Amino acid sequence: MPVARILSALGATVLFSFIPASLPPAQAQNVALPRMGDGAELTANDERRLGDSIIRQLYRDPDYIDDPVVHSYVMGIWYPLKEAAAQRGELSPELDERFAWEVLLGRDRSINAFALPGGFLGVHLGLVGAVATRDELASVLAHELSHVTQRHIARLIAQDKRSTPLMVASMILGALAASRSPDAGMAMMMGGQALAVQNQLNFSRDMEREADRVGYGLMAPAGFAPAGFASMFERLQQANRINDNGSWPYLRSHPLTTERMADMQARTQMLGQAAQAQPPTLEHAMVSARARVLTRPGPDALRQWAALPAQHSFTQQTPAQQAGTLYAAIHGLLQLRDLAGAEALLPRLQTLTQGDAAAQRQTLWLAAELALAAERPQQALQRLEQLPPAPPAQHRNPEAERTTLLQRAQALSMLHRSGEMAGALQTWVSDHPQDAAAWQALARASRESGQPLRALRAEAEASVAQYDYAAAVDRFKAGQQLGQRSGAQADHFEASIIDTRLRAVQALLREQTAQR
Repeated sequence: MPVARILSALGATVLFSFIPASLPPAQAQNVALPRMGDGAELTANDERRLGDSIIRQLYRDPDYIDDPVVHSYVMGIWYPLKEAAAQRGELSPELDERFAWEVLLGRDRSINAFALPGGFLGVHLGLVGAVATRDELASVLAHELSHVTQRHIARLIAQDKRSTPLMVASMILGALAASRSPDAGMAMMMGGQALAVQNQLNFSRDMEREADRVGYGLMAPAGFAPAGFASMFERLQQANRINDNGSWPYLRSHPLTTERMADMQARTQMLGQAAQAQPPTLEHAMVSARARVLTRPGPDALRQWAALPAQHSFTQQTPAQQAGTLYAAIHGLLQLRDLAGAEALLPRLQTLTQGDAAAQRQTLWLAAELALAAERPQQALQRLEQLPPAPPAQHRNPEAERTTLLQRAQALSMLHRSGEMAGALQTWVSDHPQDAAAWQALARASRESGQPLRALRAEAEASVAQYDYAAAVDRFKAGQQLGQRSGAQADHFEASIIDTRLRAVQALLREQTAQR
């Protein structure tokens, strides 16, 4: 997302957590760490409203992407970290209930992630494509999560009582506008007070250290190797020396010092074998390759990736590297619409991933995607039927089956059998009301099932999920009018729900308009 050049301060460098070196490893994991103090005059509700005012613009940014495969993988890391934060007392029940805890993906090729007010997190595909292991990605998410749980944004606002939350939102949105038009961005950000807000967006060193130590403490309880912090730090430091060409905004918030890197390495050694880094998995290599392709590197790069499996150097790669190379080649050919070439490489990836359940699932999702692109929905359904059960690592991820659900819905829609998915989709959105793509799929299924009122409500809820309350009100009103025209034949239960939801969303729209 272009906004991240200014927001890179909110996704500051991944550094080391502070645990007294005299403690043995077991105590080091459970010690009650001192906090900097709350000190925030911004309530949790106010912070959430501030986040909502920012995030609705990011949903409309052209770089925003909802890719179920990458998103599910990221959420499979995010949820265990959030769960660990709650268990360790870092995440209060109030924040857990009131904050959004949403993760948005951006196509930007830069290596970056950032936290926003109200429990929102932005992750660039460039970051997913650059990290070597799941643990390295977890270290970044743990750091950003800790910025949220420790209320750092609220504290920054409280430091300068002249800077209001809406001024912070204006500053961030000004940065977004500047990525499209420098003049427009300057118009939004001009004024002396805007400069004060920009200064506040830079987390203090103390806040960075707190996010480091709290985030580091989440790694092992969440099932990740704490050494991911050390290796990610080393990766950033090396990039800072060799290739700081503007593509690494994660580096720009604070300098990476050799002293802090040495502390991180020593801390990891102190924790022993349990903290050591794990080798790259086939699944991570494949998702990382997908992220790189989705950043739209251009036809020339895609053709180069497609040619790599035929080169002699391919046989010298590790299995994980081969899986990533094959995946990038197949998905690149898919983007180039060379479906025959992609299908020709698919058996090699299937053979390589055989016996690894997580990697097999990634392969079959890609195979189903190919079949859908070739307009062979029945073949896509057959490939989805071959999916092995989700591996244990995904059991803590409520979105583990989202890719399968949406691919099945797309295949059945192509077969004009969308109605078969209505029940499954309704159950899903009941548990995941912020899933706009699932609401849209439910709208198609409801319409095909002869339930136009439910279809209109689903379309409205899809807009609500992305904070587009004006569009949602329009759809709810259309449903209300349809119910009135239908008279006795109307679905009165659905009509009642539409009336209730319309009033609720109209109130949200009034609040949204007042904030503007």
